[in-house]
Amino acid sequence: MHSVLHLKSGIRLLAIAGAAVLASLPVRAEPKAPTEHWPVLAPPQSAPGFRSDGIADLDERLSQFVEDGHVVGLQALLVKDGEVALYGEYGVRDVETSDPVQPGTLYRIYSMTKPVTGVALMQLYEQGKFDLDDPVTQYIPEFASLQVLAGEAADGTPILKAPSRPATMRELMSHTAGFAYGLGGDDYANAQYREQGVLRSPDMQTFIDKVAGIPLLLEPGTEWYYSVSVDIQGYLVEQFSGLSLGEYFRKNIFDPLGMDDTGFFVPDAEYGRLSDIMVYSAEAGGFVPLYADGVQFRESTIAFESGGGGLVSTIDDYARFCQMLLNGGELGGVRLLSEDTVRLMRSNHLPPNTGVAFDGTLRGTGAPRPRDFGLNFAVISDPVGMQSPAGTGTFYWGGAAGTWFWIDPENNLFFIGMIQRFGGLPGSPAGFREESLRLVYDALEEAE
Repeated sequence: MHSVLHLKSGIRLLAIAGAAVLASLPVRAEPKAPTEHWPVLAPPQSAPGFRSDGIADLDERLSQFVEDGHVVGLQALLVKDGEVALYGEYGVRDVETSDPVQPGTLYRIYSMTKPVTGVALMQLYEQGKFDLDDPVTQYIPEFASLQVLAGEAADGTPILKAPSRPATMRELMSHTAGFAYGLGGDDYANAQYREQGVLRSPDMQTFIDKVAGIPLLLEPGTEWYYSVSVDIQGYLVEQFSGLSLGEYFRKNIFDPLGMDDTGFFVPDAEYGRLSDIMVYSAEAGGFVPLYADGVQFRESTIAFESGGGGLVSTIDDYARFCQMLLNGGELGGVRLLSEDTVRLMRSNHLPPNTGVAFDGTLRGTGAPRPRDFGLNFAVISDPVGMQSPAGTGTFYWGGAAGTWFWIDPENNLFFIGMIQRFGGLPGSPAGFREESLRLVYDALEEAE
């Protein structure tokens, strides 16, 4: 047993060392936001490192999104060198009461949950619970009989084949394990996710059992495909830790970071703070509130705790999470991950000739070279080829209701945008991420 543990430790060190070479950008180890009341959600007196007119342009553009009817409310935060450079509140969080967007507003962050789950799983990696090249079946034997979809017969029945090998933990964390998701796709595998209600499973074990009965869409390790893999990661966090996913998050991430408003449901006493989620209505000619059970995020409407998309949060809570990652795994003297592990997470882990073509909000990037992907983050490793103004090594993701963020180690900054909408104005794409990226870097002063 000891020899196996020593071997795993050696492999882990080699993996981390390799990631350090691939991600040579420095990770700033010193915590930049040490106080429990950080960040202060108020417009700053100045924005060191940015042109004042550039910040004014960014503020004006964010406000224009509301004025033009793309959203009813928007909240934004830009932080550089641990200091708030822009904080903005635009529009309302409740269309019936006209309550404004303000500090404490809660948002369904959907797939911005995925980086949180990645941090949780990598904490357990640091504890020696697994190695990245371990087969997933070593920890989820229910997946041992998974087949790969090879086509469909004329009558619609699936043609299956055995995979060449099981998917690895690295592939599970980089969306190359071959799983489907059910969010789109007319193939048999994605259709089965929808028909069986996989993402509406009543508990984690039912979820795993359903996934185990649906074929893989792709051969493991061959292509990037946005998948159910992060919900599988949530199950593994529970198995490795002996805690529910929510308990693990609270004990090991939220409490240490002071993320007091983040969780899998909104308590009744706090429900008035939850922003309306809007959907475009052709009949109304604009966005109207959506009141379906699936978007309520009350304790009674939550099935299993989804590591892929189940959290609600506030902009200041998520800012503390981003600053921790920007600091190399530490905030306010509390370390959640080692600097080497953060580097590993923001290094590219994709096989050759594959990449990421959208940003977590289901919006395409439009760049000729796809983005890279690390462990639960997309990565901009080549800003020129990927047509991005962000710094080399920027990592990011977004959520299905339009929330977005990015973390730029090269320029020591991050940005978070919070909105709540499904769909968009016909023929009028908003480009929240693209516009905010453009204006942030237009405003950034060149280093001397």
